[in-house]
Amino acid sequence: MEILLKPLVTEKMTELSEKLNRVGFVVDRRATKIDIKRAVEKMYSVKVVSVNTMNYQGKTKSRFTKAGAINGRTVSFKKAIITLVEGDNIDFYSNI
Repeated sequence: MEILLKPLVTEKMTELSEKLNRVGFVVDRRATKIDIKRAVEKMYSVKVVSVNTMNYQGKTKSRFTKAGAINGRTVSFKKAIITLVEGDNIDFYSNI
């Protein structure tokens, strides 16, 4: 099971990482906080202080086309906010 699916790179997360030394990831829905902590420490070689998780339910969406209304849902996902030890950081832009 791949735990870390993708990093969250938004304005809000960038501000959190600068001020409070936190990073965000979209993670597997079945992953626990301990699994997420171990995966981040192994992949990025940093020390994790705490992990906070949030489950997001998919929203219902509808759009109107020539054929009529089309209803659907967006994807449900789990988000993890990881607090790192002071002095450690993860640079998502180093590979660009």
